Amino acid sequence: MEYYKSNHLTELEQSLPANYYFCDTHYRKEIETIWKNNWIYVCHKSRISRNLSFLTVQIADQNVIVLRDSKGDLRAYYNTCRHRGSVLCEQASGSINSRLLVCPYHQWSYSVDTGKLINVASFSENPRGFNRNNLSLFKVAIKEWCGLIFINLNGLAEWSVDNLFQKSPSVFANFPLEDMVCGHVWEKTIACNWKSFWENFNECLHCPNIHPELTDLVPMFSNRVINPKDLSSWEPKTEKSNPKFSGGLKFGAETWSTNGSAQGHKIKTLTKEDLSNGHVYISSWPSMFIGGYADHVRAVRVVPINSEKTMITAEWLFETSALNDDNYDIKNVIDFGCLIMEQDAKACELNQKGLKSEPYQNGFLMPEEYVIKTFHDWVRKELSQRQ
Repeated sequence: MEYYKSNHLTELEQSLPANYYFCDTHYRKEIETIWKNNWIYVCHKSRISRNLSFLTVQIADQNVIVLRDSKGDLRAYYNTCRHRGSVLCEQASGSINSRLLVCPYHQWSYSVDTGKLINVASFSENPRGFNRNNLSLFKVAIKEWCGLIFINLNGLAEWSVDNLFQKSPSVFANFPLEDMVCGHVWEKTIACNWKSFWENFNECLHCPNIHPELTDLVPMFSNRVINPKDLSSWEPKTEKSNPKFSGGLKFGAETWSTNGSAQGHKIKTLTKEDLSNGHVYISSWPSMFIGGYADHVRAVRVVPINSEKTMITAEWLFETSALNDDNYDIKNVIDFGCLIMEQDAKACELNQKGLKSEPYQNGFLMPEEYVIKTFHDWVRKELSQRQ
């Protein structure tokens, strides 16, 4: 579904009801209908590249272990022992010492390759009716696209890359996503509903006030639009065109970083047009977006903690040549990205604080917020089709 198409709203549109952002009953409905039926981003494969390495991901009240088995294949299991329900992995990430997942409570052990129960701790004979074949770990559907790992809590869910993203992933065709390496991970708990994060991401009316550094780097954002074609003064992108009206980065800048420099490490597979764009994005609702820049990629995961808290996890991906270059300062990239996300977090929290005002029932969308309208329609559709 393409949504960057200069499609300003012409009619006044109401936003989602205010209680969608704090009502616990509605929140549970969203977890059951949206979060347990869509593909949820976990991490880039480089974070669990070694056999027997693992990472856990929390989706609302569900915790899942994602790992490489002894043969290097991806597996995902609910982080729950079949004995009496203890968690199996207490750490958020790490390595398993053997081919067995061993419960830290009563030492029931399971094969990392199959999830089958191997040993129990009881010294007595097994009780009548006890069958290890019926007590394997609960499996979770898992898939990988270009090095990005996704899971789905609906075991019957179909995997379709065509439906995974809200716009075509072809804009990343020249990025070596699968071969890149995660050079830094940043996490932050934001005191806002998960939908507030997406609404903020999908508009730039806030950019000049909230992101002065970003609007300096991306002059088009000073016009409060996300697409240059939204401007009546739009002009096609050329080497000499004004980036305030054609998009891309300011003159002299190469990438999203504190000083705009790619430090001699522009990704070699990118075309001249790719570099001219300055940045490209695709989103996979409800859980992630990726941004592509001249020298790096940023993958951001969004997962709800509760109705008014959201966990944001950002991964910066680099080519190994950049990470191995002592003269390449990844802080130049990371510090700028963190600054923007901290500014967004503060804005989202500010927005969340005002939603419970009794007279406020819903907001209204301005013409430039057409992507938010698309997002709201998606949320409504997801809620209605799975009732």
